[in-house]
Amino acid sequence: MKRFLSWRSVVVCATVFSRVAVVAQTNGLNIDSLTVELKGVEITANRAGVKTPVAYTNISRNQIEKVNDGRDIPSILEMAPSVISTSDAGAGIGYGGIRVRGTDGSRINITANGVPINDSESHNVYWVNMPDLASSIRDIQIQRGAGTSTNGAGAFGASVNMLTDAPARNRSALVSASYGSFNSNKETIKVSSGLFGEHWTAEARISHIGSDGYIDRAFSELWSYMGQLAWRTGETSLRLLGFGGKEKTYMAWDYASKEEMEEFGRRYNPCGKYTASDSAVAFYPDQCDNFTQHHLQLLFNSPIGNYLTINAALHYTKGDGYYDQYKTNRTLSEYGLQPFVGSDGELVKKSDLIRLKNNDNDFGGGMFNLRYNRGLLALTGGGAFNYHRGNHFGQIKWVRNYVGQINPLQQYYYNTGRKSDGNLFVRADVNLPFDLAAYGDLQYRHIHYTIKGQSDNFDWNTDQMATLDLHRNWNFFNPKVGLSYNRGKNRAYFSWSVAHKEPTRDNFTDSDPEHYPKAERMFDYEAGYFYNSLMFSVGANLYYMDYKDQLVVTGQLSDTGNPLSVNVPESYRMGIEFQGSLRPVGWFDWQLNATLSRNRIKNFVEYIYEDEWTNPISIDCGNTPIAFSPDFLLQNAFNFKFYGAEVSLLSRYVSSQYMNNARSDEAKLDSYFVTDLSLAYSFKTFPSVKNLRVGLTIYNLFNEKYCNNGYAGAGYYLDNGNPVIYRYAGYAAQATTNVLASVTMTF
Repeated sequence: MKRFLSWRSVVVCATVFSRVAVVAQTNGLNIDSLTVELKGVEITANRAGVKTPVAYTNISRNQIEKVNDGRDIPSILEMAPSVISTSDAGAGIGYGGIRVRGTDGSRINITANGVPINDSESHNVYWVNMPDLASSIRDIQIQRGAGTSTNGAGAFGASVNMLTDAPARNRSALVSASYGSFNSNKETIKVSSGLFGEHWTAEARISHIGSDGYIDRAFSELWSYMGQLAWRTGETSLRLLGFGGKEKTYMAWDYASKEEMEEFGRRYNPCGKYTASDSAVAFYPDQCDNFTQHHLQLLFNSPIGNYLTINAALHYTKGDGYYDQYKTNRTLSEYGLQPFVGSDGELVKKSDLIRLKNNDNDFGGGMFNLRYNRGLLALTGGGAFNYHRGNHFGQIKWVRNYVGQINPLQQYYYNTGRKSDGNLFVRADVNLPFDLAAYGDLQYRHIHYTIKGQSDNFDWNTDQMATLDLHRNWNFFNPKVGLSYNRGKNRAYFSWSVAHKEPTRDNFTDSDPEHYPKAERMFDYEAGYFYNSLMFSVGANLYYMDYKDQLVVTGQLSDTGNPLSVNVPESYRMGIEFQGSLRPVGWFDWQLNATLSRNRIKNFVEYIYEDEWTNPISIDCGNTPIAFSPDFLLQNAFNFKFYGAEVSLLSRYVSSQYMNNARSDEAKLDSYFVTDLSLAYSFKTFPSVKNLRVGLTIYNLFNEKYCNNGYAGAGYYLDNGNPVIYRYAGYAAQATTNVLASVTMTF
């Protein structure tokens, strides 16, 4: 805290926001024309407008372009209200994620053109599988809380709704490149045909992103593409688009303990560590995640008469890849291998090995909505059905000094998850007297989920891989109602929503088999007021999110880096989100947002195991903070524009947070305060170039040494029959001062 109150913070403390003023237009704050008026060219039923009584932020194409220097979308979103971004490699490229109001990525609904992007089983979005998607995004809307009805995973913290590039009527081309610290680089080529044949347009993009990462060996090698063919006549349009990517990323999700950082430095990466035959410490060079993902969408939009519009979509996603992991001192029987007699004549039951954990996924479906808009009533109804099949299997690539037969890439488990997910919804917006508007949104959702086969976990009671035979059905009814007031410069609203969410695959496969998780329910109460004028805007949103059986992360990770969670009977998140901006002159604006919150589990009982799911002991912790949920966030930006030059000084403060739910000091992330400086200049004097923009961003200007993610665990051992508890933690160190320079030419 002393650092936060130092002179450095005083100078910058009025500066906690912007990476391009990403939070500007929130809840009706009309700053820099951030609101994108959609003219029915996409599936937009999940979008909120100024009369929708929810908390939301719109991020325009212009804002995205200013910060799109190769860092992932989570880094682009990190200045929005109540948002925290994380990066395993420490520099914003590679594996990363976001939390909103303290909820993790598996609880944030992500769509592109209304199509679900979350993985059906894990509910996560692996942004690394879609590198440089930002270069093909038209705008993004973040809805906090339950939001509006949407497709895919339940929104328990937020929804992120992305719209991809609309068909361009004029020919254009874009070439951009970035380079900076840690050999981070990005190259993008994007072209558009413009209108041809009176009705057709086509666009294409190819991108490469690479980085060595701030963390040791945490390199990323990423390729991506986007293609679109569109046909339009009058107000009717049909679009076929495909996007995807291929990634190879060295693992960095094990993080380092404080003791390891003190001994080996902040950039130490324990992933892939083993002891070589000469007793020297070595790191497996192929400890990588390898994945390819392709998305295909067919989008249709057309008016039907004067008052009715139909939107429909078909989609298919293919994902295929594997982890390549070196595991030390593993029990051979856990991998379907027999003990062997070593060269010294001793029976070897444990040995080092290399395993591959594979995923082969197919996801497809369709959706539609009809919108009726006449007079005082706007009525939208629709539905969706999606189906997912995921094959999960493990293979043995190598075993140290093994004596015996190993088939090439011997398989040691195989299981299949199948999930069908359908929903129907109806939404009404009614204009009332006295500048009031009523909102109602009713959704019914049905999910059927099965997992069959062998688990990747070994069952010591049966001496074989655990059997998976899971059959679950969920039926959720999610009503939402609200009232808004819009008059002149004033906007106010209140809403009440119900949301449900089914557990993820890992909630089942990595949990105590005797206590499989339950579905969750949330009552979300939101109320806000915003005032917007030409010179300044100010507003606040109050929220109370009341949970039953919320699945909260324990702080521990599975052996593939996924967070483990448990149900807690009663918990809540409540807070107030402040937002404001000041625009005294045309060349300067100041933007600020802050979140003050309280996130608590009521009467939390911590269970600590002697070994994996054996001999638990319990500790009554009372009311405790929810893991990874800081009580205070502050984000601020000073933005200057003059004669083609742009300068942004932006900062963010995140208070301390626990990585478990037991309020353990051994599992605590310290508060941090980070400032970035963004410089750019646009040239428009070249006859053959529409715009030439050069930029330089200095990230972490004041060299703050901080961690924004990690894991924590606990166990116990017996000493004279008495349990002795021990705790451990790993920390995701983030890069100190680093730079990225960029140049973009538009033709």
